[in-house]
Amino acid sequence: MTREEFEKLVEAEFPNAIPEKFHTLIKNVAFLVEDEPDAQARLENGLHEHETLLGLYKGVPTTERGDLYGVGATLPDTITLYQWPIERAAVEDNLPIGQVIRETIWHEVAHHFGMNEPTVRHREAERDIK
Repeated sequence: MTREEFEKLVEAEFPNAIPEKFHTLIKNVAFLVEDEPDAQARLENGLHEHETLLGLYKGVPTTERGDLYGVGATLPDTITLYQWPIERAAVEDNLPIGQVIRETIWHEVAHHFGMNEPTVRHREAERDIK
């Protein structure tokens, strides 16, 4: 899949990943697409040689933004989706790539809303049961 096709799929899956009532609460966030995690992201996330990430949130979660957040120049938070690992996961798990993108967006936006990794995984497990 080309980068352009992948980016269009990310754009198309966003409304399916995040309920509409939360769209206006996602503020100052840039969505990015990269091939795969770079050496710095791998190191910061403690990844071993054969481990990877599907996505990565970097920024100040909404739960930690105080009254002075955004006063002056404030760079946006970023949610990066990693195309190659997402494509591999879709093939390995026999899932549509759109579903893997959708789940990755949900996961990273949950971090933006202040959920830590155990909480996000717990919520994902609850969703899978329903």
